[in-house]
Amino acid sequence: MGRAAATPDRPGPAEPKAVDRRDLLGILARHHGNHGGLIAVLEDIQARYGHLPEEALRAVSEETGRSLVDVYGIATFYRAFSLVPRGKHLVCACLGTACHVRGAPRVAEELERQLGIQAGQTTPDGEFTLETVNCLGACALGPVVVIDGRYFSRVRRSSVRQLLDDALAGLGKADVGDHEQPLLIEASCPRCNHSLMDPASPVDGGPSIRVTVSFGCRCAPANLSALHNGSNSVCAAEIPVGAACRVFCPRCHGELAGPLRCAECGATMAPMIVRGGGMVHVCTRRGCPGRQLDLDGANA
Repeated sequence: MGRAAATPDRPGPAEPKAVDRRDLLGILARHHGNHGGLIAVLEDIQARYGHLPEEALRAVSEETGRSLVDVYGIATFYRAFSLVPRGKHLVCACLGTACHVRGAPRVAEELERQLGIQAGQTTPDGEFTLETVNCLGACALGPVVVIDGRYFSRVRRSSVRQLLDDALAGLGKADVGDHEQPLLIEASCPRCNHSLMDPASPVDGGPSIRVTVSFGCRCAPANLSALHNGSNSVCAAEIPVGAACRVFCPRCHGELAGPLRCAECGATMAPMIVRGGGMVHVCTRRGCPGRQLDLDGANA
């Protein structure tokens, strides 16, 4: 599958979108005055351009009065943000201790060989970005690889090419075999960085994610499944299934609202930070299974 160079029948990556100052001003206006709004602004910019262009970061600094050091610091602290364009498919390999002793370095080397790039790079055709992380928090299931938000355990070198081919075909359509395993997400608030985990109120047999939800005039605590693909929830208020809610952090009371829309139903996705790096986006419609796991592999 060597992808080391562009060819006439395999063009190089598309040119990054030019930064439109009017777009940036519109994004800034939507978040004006919101607590923790800078993170939401950067989320919107990355959703628009696929990364955080330097020109955009400078414009945010100028328009908000925040120093460029502050803006750049946030952009580099949260691993869900990227300063360079990514490929269409993000491949993330865990190199933590437990994965390492089970052969993770060989899996990572095979990914590099198949893709023709090193970790931290994007293939010339713009299809794949390869990253590594120090730990994904699922040590018992290593070696672990995450592709486009789908989690694969006990990956062997011999299965790498099939996983990449499946990614190109669309993981939703491909038969990925028995590698995919449940992933327990440890989430925290992107506004105040406070943990959202609630071990005292289990959902789906494990600790849940505790948030506050509002619908109409009702506002109540809710506990969401912490499983990557879990959609079960428990809410103190009788909010009908199918209702689109607003989601808030129970500690800082900041609204968890990002630019992404649910692929299942089109509702707004609520962003949360994932322990070990990255973001999980949870659909705000009651009962919808829509979730997206976005792991950036910048090493801790």
